[in-house]
Amino acid sequence: MNKLHNFINISIGSAFGLGLSPLLPGSCGAVLGVILYLPVVYYFPFHIANIVIIILFMIVSWLNHILTPWAVKYYKNEDPSHFVLDEVAGFLVIPIAFATCNPIIIATYGFLILRILDAIKLPPANFIDQNLHGPYGILLDDVVSALYTVVVLNILLFYFSETDLLFFL
Repeated sequence: MNKLHNFINISIGSAFGLGLSPLLPGSCGAVLGVILYLPVVYYFPFHIANIVIIILFMIVSWLNHILTPWAVKYYKNEDPSHFVLDEVAGFLVIPIAFATCNPIIIATYGFLILRILDAIKLPPANFIDQNLHGPYGILLDDVVSALYTVVVLNILLFYFSETDLLFFL
């Protein structure tokens, strides 16, 4: 039973294996956020899609909270690199703020900017990362980086049209 329990927790905590990548596990794991976001936004009307994305964010955040103690013990690390539910939740913050924007722009620019800002860890994300441990610390630094991403994307959309941004892709 313990092996099955670990397998299930590893599967969920690693974003179904995406976070097990030896190279950039957080970025690979955050791809699950994009995978969850795109079908929702294309198959539901935007006002319902936004509610579904908020619910997905809450579920992933809850799973992060529930599984963090297990992951810390299993990986013997306070912030295990292969435990990537925080990255998934972080990405899901971005489309909540841009419910009516082109999904390709949000998926591409949101993902890339988030991953850069999460690596840089601007204040207070760096403070949270270094000083707040457990489920809240693991999740909050990614949420802060996602909020910074929302600001950067708003600035981009102020200066460039969606068509311009799609052209750069």
